[in-house]
Amino acid sequence: MSQKPDACNTDRPMKIMVFQQGGRGESKIKGIQQHGKNQFDITLITADYPLPPVVDDASEYLPDTIEADLVLDFFKHPDLSHDLALLCRRLAIPIVASGKKTTVDGTHTPPVCCALARHTKLGRYSRYFGAPEFDVTVTDGKISEVTVRRGAPCGATWEAARRVQGCSIEEAPVRIGLDTQFFCTADPANWDPIWGKSPVHLAADLHRAALVAALKKAQNNAHG
Repeated sequence: MSQKPDACNTDRPMKIMVFQQGGRGESKIKGIQQHGKNQFDITLITADYPLPPVVDDASEYLPDTIEADLVLDFFKHPDLSHDLALLCRRLAIPIVASGKKTTVDGTHTPPVCCALARHTKLGRYSRYFGAPEFDVTVTDGKISEVTVRRGAPCGATWEAARRVQGCSIEEAPVRIGLDTQFFCTADPANWDPIWGKSPVHLAADLHRAALVAALKKAQNNAHG
């Protein structure tokens, strides 16, 4: 077993390895590079070739080892995702597989990328990306400034936040939900029976709730 890089070493970028099919990881890589403040070194592995419905052993499609602090799984084939999770567990590398159903211990499986809670094991990635967090400034009943403290790796949070500046505090939560749906790159057809929503609608709800919380905080501070 190769030695895993030290994820706590803040003197170098955090190494992320992204596995994808059908370009599913492209928007996330772009968002991480744009909003990650040069804190991440990303390697992309793409498996865009015909696969059988059942892959008994996915090792031929995966590297023998992984040199990374974190793995992001955007495979479509469930067998590739399962064996990738097993490989990461064996190498003690944390893995985020949004929207996946897995029995592999240690795999982080939020229903959508922007539902990821903070986890110390995910290092700097968890500080920058996951469930949205905002700071807002309200002037004369309107949002005059929005700061994104944490957001979706696809970048939808930052795009949607820019568009609520100048909106009234009543209008802004609805607006950010609609804009999040527009910029979200999750598959809207991937309906989740547990949540009763598509990932896109769930992302909208998460951003709306985060902005409402930020507005309440701003108003409390103004009256404090």
